[in-house]
Amino acid sequence: MRLRHKPWADDYMDENSHIVVRNPFDWKGKWNEAFNRVQPLHLEIGSGKGQFIAGMGKQHPEVNFIGLERVKSVIVGALKKVLDAETENIRLINEDAQDLRDLFATNEIDHIYLNFSDPWPKSRHEKRRLTFHAFLDQYKDVLKQGGAVTLKTDNRGLFEYSLASFSQYGMTLEDVSLDLHALEDPLNVQTEYEEKFSAKGQPIYRCTARFNSW
Repeated sequence: MRLRHKPWADDYMDENSHIVVRNPFDWKGKWNEAFNRVQPLHLEIGSGKGQFIAGMGKQHPEVNFIGLERVKSVIVGALKKVLDAETENIRLINEDAQDLRDLFATNEIDHIYLNFSDPWPKSRHEKRRLTFHAFLDQYKDVLKQGGAVTLKTDNRGLFEYSLASFSQYGMTLEDVSLDLHALEDPLNVQTEYEEKFSAKGQPIYRCTARFNSW
């Protein structure tokens, strides 16, 4: 799907720089200072239009959330949802971060969310999947000891690949669901993609994988 250019996006983000951090690489190692309170720090990689992170921020005021989204025309939608949620515990980053270790210090993050990431189904693109071992290396470095990664996807192939990747890396699998919505989990915050796919009868897969040793 072609994304529409939004020439006003930079001005909109500048006007709301208390939410969209405009110099994120300068905050490495001191992200909690960007919030009003020091709390556990959770990161969503690929926040899209922001429904998940806005919902999580409202549901968990005891947690600070950071949403990372590289597409400018998309993150402004997330910004609007965060403003509408009227929460103080969400910050957004508009960057195409090749390595999370450029943005976050060792042991700085408590939890990472991967929601409906690009499955990159072709074998030659395996290295681009966000659960490829090179990405797991990054997550392990920035997560605190015992930190975890939660994956949600509608893509069965990516889900099976990720379960194998997590296991081969030595992570402990928790909360593995092959049909998330059948569980009727009242705490599940849906993304825009999740609502669309589940409305079509597509099962949603979810799992949490925890690092065990450093």
